[in-house]
Amino acid sequence: MRRIQFIELHDQPWFPASLRDDVIDALQFGLSPLKAYSSIAPLLHDALDSSRSQAIVDMCSGGGGPWLYLSRMLSGKVPKIHVCLTDKYPNTRALRNISAASGNRISFSPQSVDAMNVPGALKGVRTMFTSFHHFSPQRARAILQNAVDDGQNIAIFEMTKRSPLTIALMLPWALTPFFFTPWIRPFRWSRLLWTYVIPVVPFVFLFDGIVSCLRSYRPEDLREMVKKLTAAGYQWQIGEQSAAGVEMPITYLIGCAPARP
Repeated sequence: MRRIQFIELHDQPWFPASLRDDVIDALQFGLSPLKAYSSIAPLLHDALDSSRSQAIVDMCSGGGGPWLYLSRMLSGKVPKIHVCLTDKYPNTRALRNISAASGNRISFSPQSVDAMNVPGALKGVRTMFTSFHHFSPQRARAILQNAVDDGQNIAIFEMTKRSPLTIALMLPWALTPFFFTPWIRPFRWSRLLWTYVIPVVPFVFLFDGIVSCLRSYRPEDLREMVKKLTAAGYQWQIGEQSAAGVEMPITYLIGCAPARP
C-alpha cells in the first residue's frame, strides 16, 4: 500500500478553532486511558540519557498527548524531567490543564511553534507523537534537519500504520465519541452539538483516522528519509515497538546527536 499525501480536516487553517479544540479534547480523552505509548518509555529514557538533558520539547502536542503518564513513568529515572508542549495551533486551555495536573513536570508554549523551525530558545530532546505523518516527505525531512542543525536529539513515535487492519479499526474508533463525550471536562454544550446533533466530531475521527493511516511512514520510508539528511555523526534508530494494550505496533525514529566532549 503506497503512502498517500492528503489533508486531515482538523489540521486545516480554515477549520474552526473552537471545533478543532473539541476534536482534540475528544482525541485526548479517548486515547489517554489506553496508555498505548507506555512501552516506548525506555526508548525515550535512552534519548534523554544520550542528550545529557532532562528537558523535552514536544511538537504538535494537540491536547497534551501521552505526556501526563509518560512524565510520571520517566520521573523515576529522570527526577528533574521537564516537558514543554508546543503546537502550531495551541489549545491553551487543554495544555494548561495538563500542566496543572503534572506537578510542574509539564509546561507549554502559548505561542504558535512550527515543528520545521523550532525557536532556538527551546532546547531539549524533541518529540512527536502520531503527528509526523501530517507532513509531506519534504517537510518531514525539514523537521529532522532542523533538529540536527540545532544539535538536538529527536524522537518520533507513530501509532497509525499503512495497513488494511489499522484502517478498518478507524470505524469503531469513530464511534467512541458517542459513548464518552458527556464525561469530557470541562463540560461544554458545543461538544454535544457537534457529536450527537451534527456528528462532526465522529466524522472527523473517521476521516482523519483513515487519512492518518494512509499518510503514515513505514520504517523503510524513514530509513530513506534520514539518508538524505546532512547529519554527520548522528545515530539513528528506526523500527517498531509492540504497543501496550493495543494490537498496533508503534513505529519509531530516534536520532541522537554525537556526544559532546
